[in-house]
Amino acid sequence: MIIPSKPANIDDLKTWVKFRQKLCDHCRGTCCSLPVEVKTSDLVRMGLIDEFDLQENPKVIFKRLYKERIVQHFHARSETLTLAQMANGDCLYLDPVSRRCTIYDLRPETCRQHPVQGPRPGYCAFIPKSPTKS
Repeated sequence: MIIPSKPANIDDLKTWVKFRQKLCDHCRGTCCSLPVEVKTSDLVRMGLIDEFDLQENPKVIFKRLYKERIVQHFHARSETLTLAQMANGDCLYLDPVSRRCTIYDLRPETCRQHPVQGPRPGYCAFIPKSPTKS
């Protein structure tokens, strides 16, 4: 497998590389530094709310999860919420040492669909686990 020699710039889509399945084994989990939009069905799967909560107004769910520092934005038109990020921009559920998802089997649909869907479909912001020399 060929590993890209230059790391991508997460904010510059032109630097992203064509996704290949094995890239994830060598990446720092850069996609886990992108904002993650979730639906209430994701929140149920993640165990943050239960089926009974789905009867509530999504704004009420947002306010509760915002206070718990789990979400940071609510998009009323699409009824999606954006998961909160740590100070360094990483997802709350990304292990800082292994750079792997701590809720992988329960992860949101957005994460399940990446990079098929996302800022640049079919591409990822690959950054190797150990920095490469340019």
